[in-house]
Amino acid sequence: MISPEKRWQIAARISPEAEKNLKRYPTILQQILYNRGYPTQEAATNFLAGAELANTDPFELLGMAAAVERILHAMQAQKRMVVYGDYDTDGVSATALLVQALSKMGAVVDAYIPDRFTEGYGLKPQALENLKSDGAELVITVDCGIRAVEEADFARSLGLDLIITDHHTPGAEIPQATALINPKQPGDSYPNKNLAGVGVAYKLACALIDRLQPKNINSTHLLDLVALGTVADLVPLVGENRSLVREGVLQISKTQRQGLMALIGVSDLKPEQINASAIGFVLGPRLNAAGRVASARTAYELLLAEDVFEAAQLAQELDNYNRERQKITQAVMEQSELQVFSEESEPLLLFASDEDFNPGVVGLAASRLVDGYYRPAIVANRGKDFTRASCRSIAEFHITEALDQCADLLDHFGGHAAAAGFTVQNSNLPELIERLGALAEEKLRGLDLRPVLNAEVEVALLDLKPDLLDQLSWLQPTGYGNPEPLFVTRDLKVTSSRAVGRDKAHLKLAVTDGWVTFDAIAFRLGYLLDNLSSQVDLIYAFELNEFRGAKKLQLNVRDIKPSE
Repeated sequence: MISPEKRWQIAARISPEAEKNLKRYPTILQQILYNRGYPTQEAATNFLAGAELANTDPFELLGMAAAVERILHAMQAQKRMVVYGDYDTDGVSATALLVQALSKMGAVVDAYIPDRFTEGYGLKPQALENLKSDGAELVITVDCGIRAVEEADFARSLGLDLIITDHHTPGAEIPQATALINPKQPGDSYPNKNLAGVGVAYKLACALIDRLQPKNINSTHLLDLVALGTVADLVPLVGENRSLVREGVLQISKTQRQGLMALIGVSDLKPEQINASAIGFVLGPRLNAAGRVASARTAYELLLAEDVFEAAQLAQELDNYNRERQKITQAVMEQSELQVFSEESEPLLLFASDEDFNPGVVGLAASRLVDGYYRPAIVANRGKDFTRASCRSIAEFHITEALDQCADLLDHFGGHAAAAGFTVQNSNLPELIERLGALAEEKLRGLDLRPVLNAEVEVALLDLKPDLLDQLSWLQPTGYGNPEPLFVTRDLKVTSSRAVGRDKAHLKLAVTDGWVTFDAIAFRLGYLLDNLSSQVDLIYAFELNEFRGAKKLQLNVRDIKPSE
């Protein structure tokens, strides 16, 4: 099986009515705003200003009032509470955010982040029992708990109060907790259903700050952490999420948080260079790496570090973990490919498992399978009695809904449309994979399964001027749900081409239409060099390349096709 050819899709031409409404904006920006669902001046202005749903009242979240009252009661009595998090960037940043906010407001609070390798994801009865024995009276989850029905009952049997804050898709049964905050739960009218786990934790912190009005912290102080978790967790960067990340990136650019300053430094970045892409591809992976190869506690401690030397040491540890994570991921990916494609058949659901697969990187390996072959993928660590798996999927297949239909076989599971995880007894694994494969056949057989690259508009090279780059910056932060704009230009002559980078994986080009010439870089497309046509069509992002102090406009190519 080979990676499927990409489909290019160019958005429909802007309507005359929208063109009239958006006439104050430049032509290409008009088309982009129209493509993204902002056809009026008011909608476009709010979007570009990052003002959509920016001031939504946290008390609109179902369960917020009850949660605040219980936390205030614990604070007044100086009872010990514990923030129970997760080991990814979203969970770690949410844990750090809530601990910082509660501590500043005078709470007696600690953090607990389960170990990926010995405990796995989510609430665990043994952990709850230990926390109760250590004197905790209240546990507040962040980024987990929405499917912890039995665990919530167990906490209640211990006399341990439980507040669940989560953003994952609820199951058929809702846990019985002291309070439950999740915009996706039934009956919740909160307008933004796509908050990250750190976004929900932030809303709880905002509600507490609103009630207590502390002088030593305000909600703005927490937005850097919100940006980290929101971008890293790949929730849509639209509406309130985009507003939060926009302000959070601004906070990072002038951060006084020692840990972030140190992490930016070891990543060879400068604070003013930080944007959503830098979080998603540079900072986020380093924070994630701790929980993937060692303990997520390192990332948590970095985010709250106040000593410059401690911060520097922790940042270097994360950078080292990230290098180790990259090597491990590559090995698991290669072994997964060998398993998946060991036969001549082309399965619609890709599955690989091994007792030696590091459980911290199976999700990354699954993501690479999806990126390479555009099929839903499951990669798992097979233990003595249980298999723990990470799933990644495509737009045509809702992976968590598929797991819902196999719930009778699973011990634990949860996630989103595009990503999920589960634990299954080894005895049930063959039937589970058979049933998931059948569901994939039912949903996907006969569809044109190719990744789609969506372009905003077809342009000439003459349109690519510095002022267009300035206009595109108004769309920041870009990411999942608000992607970086792509353009198509056809019939370009290739004047030079060469493979560059480690293993010659990338393609460096110069292209011209006869009047204008641009440099172009095509990452991971170096394999096209030998068969590259002299006349090509490109789909690309328009960007400013900064290298060794020099700045130059260039095309960041996502795909190349021979001109017809």
